[in-house]
Amino acid sequence: MLDRLSADIARHSVGLWSETAVPRLSLITLDELVAPADLLYDPMVCFISDGAKRAVAGERSWVTARGDMFLNTLRVPVTASCERVPYRSAIMRLDAHVLTELLLDMGESSPRPLPGPRGQVTAPMTPELLDAVTRWVRLLDAPDDIGPLAHRIEGEILYRLLGSPLGPVLRQFTLADSATARVRAAAAWICEHYAEPLTVEQIAAVAHMSTATLHRRFKAATGMSPLRFQKQLRLQEARRRLTAGETTAASVAEAVGYVSATQFSREYRSVYGLPPMRDAARLREQLTPGS
Repeated sequence: MLDRLSADIARHSVGLWSETAVPRLSLITLDELVAPADLLYDPMVCFISDGAKRAVAGERSWVTARGDMFLNTLRVPVTASCERVPYRSAIMRLDAHVLTELLLDMGESSPRPLPGPRGQVTAPMTPELLDAVTRWVRLLDAPDDIGPLAHRIEGEILYRLLGSPLGPVLRQFTLADSATARVRAAAAWICEHYAEPLTVEQIAAVAHMSTATLHRRFKAATGMSPLRFQKQLRLQEARRRLTAGETTAASVAEAVGYVSATQFSREYRSVYGLPPMRDAARLREQLTPGS
């Protein structure tokens, strides 16, 4: 079944990342190992049918491989790298409204939250889940079936996820006033304001938490403190701009919120191993037209 899903993903992929006509479904296909990539994960479930990928978020690192699924419930900057190719995965972007309607249909109007927030969790796919995901991807072979059937199969996948080890964390995703929801709101707010001078007190106010509670729960959910989260966003955006050819490290440092170009260069080198301009030149050399 995994081979069949891998073949379906490859057949409908155009490049590394492919958006599809099926709502909330994207496909990832990679045939050669490439350098680790800085990404901003959104709420999603990743179903891996072949290969293996490592993701690093702050102090947390995890590997998901062939036959695994991975749930992420908040926006978080990560460094991702493939450890085994060919790599094939189907991505389901989470929609809280769709999930809430399903829980109501199941008679779960008051889901039980976990004691503390968890942003990411992995587990093996069951045969039933694998079958449903394969049928979801195969709708791309029959475009006329997408409208009538896509939301039904999506609902089946979510239903089976709720009964899996991902279920407790997935249920938290729908709660409007849980610790997880408040951490998610704080993370989203930092993503919007990362280039501004931020304080822990400001972020705690957004999350409606004390600074101590915010620090503890934010780190539990993301693998890093709120201010380190902000710094990672700044450095990732700076690297993207430099690789795209923006002029100087000093101008990019200012654009992403650094007051001191020296501090920017020091922090950039501590994360990426090279000064900003040398790192960007190295990345541009590695890139191919297909990258």
